Amino acid sequence: MADNNGISYQRFTPADHAGLNRDEVLDFLFEHLDEYGDKREDIAKCMDYALSGAEGKGGSVSVARENDHVVGALILNNTGMSGYIPENILVYVAVHGSTRGKGVGKGLVQLAIENTRGSIALHVEPQNPARHLYEKLGFTNKYLEYRLTR
Repeated sequence: MADNNGISYQRFTPADHAGLNRDEVLDFLFEHLDEYGDKREDIAKCMDYALSGAEGKGGSVSVARENDHVVGALILNNTGMSGYIPENILVYVAVHGSTRGKGVGKGLVQLAIENTRGSIALHVEPQNPARHLYEKLGFTNKYLEYRLTR
């Protein structure tokens, strides 16, 4: 799929991920998640989960390219739950700094929404400017999140 900005989008799933350059996408996410990122090995676990065909797992990895270079990436995991917990969680989305403001993040999130059944949750820090994009796309903030980290 390509849009009028010369950006092409690909979506990879457990059933179809042969053309995914896993390390290229992992390196991109690790570098471009900036202060909102995690360790590379944690991003790798998330991608493995998204591409797993095991029962209760799965999801998708979406990649945006411009001139054959990755300029955006998104990982969505299935939760294996329904109703009381959304069926999906958007775990990572990052856009290259040189393409921010050109609709790449919006394109990735829309691709995920259009190709995912069930509700989608995500976590975003209050100061993250992407928060406004999520709100424009229909995401709402119903809860405060508290964690007990061990």
